[in-house]
Amino acid sequence: MTKLMMETLYPEYAQALSIDELLYDSETDHQRLKVFQNNRFGRVLTLDDVVQTTEGDNFIYHEMLTHVPILAHGAAKRVLIIGGGDGGMAREVLRHASVDHVTMVEIDAGVVEFSKTYLPMLSQGAFDDPRLNLVIADGADFMKTPDGTFDVIIVDSTDPIGPGEVLFTDTFYGHAKNALTPGGILVTQNGVPFVQGDELTNTLRAFKALFDDWGCYLATVPTYAGGPMAFGWATDGEARNVDLATLEDRFAAAGIAPDYYTPEVHKAAFALPGYVKKLLP
Repeated sequence: MTKLMMETLYPEYAQALSIDELLYDSETDHQRLKVFQNNRFGRVLTLDDVVQTTEGDNFIYHEMLTHVPILAHGAAKRVLIIGGGDGGMAREVLRHASVDHVTMVEIDAGVVEFSKTYLPMLSQGAFDDPRLNLVIADGADFMKTPDGTFDVIIVDSTDPIGPGEVLFTDTFYGHAKNALTPGGILVTQNGVPFVQGDELTNTLRAFKALFDDWGCYLATVPTYAGGPMAFGWATDGEARNVDLATLEDRFAAAGIAPDYYTPEVHKAAFALPGYVKKLLP
């Protein structure tokens, strides 16, 4: 009989994934880390039986948190990633030849080494790109005194529980604003609004106080269960209003071939259903 991994994120609602082959299982004083093979989603990484990423659908999450701000900006040279130890976010940012420098701040060096061993298909060699500067440090501490300023800042955090909690504070967002170049863009992971509405509301309340243009956009990632996922958006520039023709030109010039992102999806992602609009402060 096939074993099932029952996700424990919500007390009243759960998804289950079959463990077709268990590849790694280690329990520490703080968390239980598993990697297993699922015949639909490929390799699956979980922390305390909560899905973090999968080989099969990670491209949606990573593409939408990178290509939307980079192509909306149009001239991003320096990008900062907070988190992203599996290397998937760096992989997508580095597809843009126009990006000169990427700083990636990961709190746990072990996550990077673990991902290189068990999830190499996520990074696809990104850690070897000379444009990547990997910094092992607390992202909140780094943001207080960053190494220069950035055109795009991507916060690839876990949910606001435990070590990831400080990445959802007003203070952190204020420091992030100070680290942006004029017209720079901050994007964040903000959970599934249908079941994690407070997470989105709290982030956007801070964005509203700090930035001229703030809001969120959506994408559906199958293993982030409960509906479409929200990504926070904040800038003092006009990048959200870039027209479709300009996006298409930038996309063609970038020469990338994503599996989810298109300029049309980019524009449509900012169209919010009513229940999400009600979560905006």
